[in-house]
Amino acid sequence: MHSTERHVDPDTYRKVVGRFATGVAIVTTRVGDLDHAMTVNSFTSVSLDPLLVLFCAEKVARFHGAVLEAGVWGVSVLPADMEDASRFFAHRGRPVDGQLVRWPHRRGDSGVALFDGAIATLEVATSAVHDAGDHSIVVGEVTSLGMPSDGPPLLYHEGRYKSL
Repeated sequence: MHSTERHVDPDTYRKVVGRFATGVAIVTTRVGDLDHAMTVNSFTSVSLDPLLVLFCAEKVARFHGAVLEAGVWGVSVLPADMEDASRFFAHRGRPVDGQLVRWPHRRGDSGVALFDGAIATLEVATSAVHDAGDHSIVVGEVTSLGMPSDGPPLLYHEGRYKSL
């Protein structure tokens, strides 16, 4: 079957996969002096040896080009009380310059921003990028880990934010 032959309705597909509850994270990178950030729920652990994780980036997103150019990225796994940050970094077309000022963060060893309020943080060096339709699967090796705060995780399920 060719990709243009569809036997599955895309709207139904979204509803079906939306029943899989996911955590929410903000992935960050830095190109020159400019920070880039994007909300994702397509973040997952891949391997323990070596330590690999992945996220998916839409090819038309500004973040896509930035993360491929930088080769390093940070992941901040969000607690339930950071829904506002998730919504902000999911919004298309927002100004890039100064976008992190509202949320306390620190710089990791690689220079990427890691949110102070996150329940888990990782710094990652890209090791592979795989074509996946309208997205790229960005795989990377974990270079540092942290647990800066505690609290229930922010979840995304059936098109809505939820928490435990």
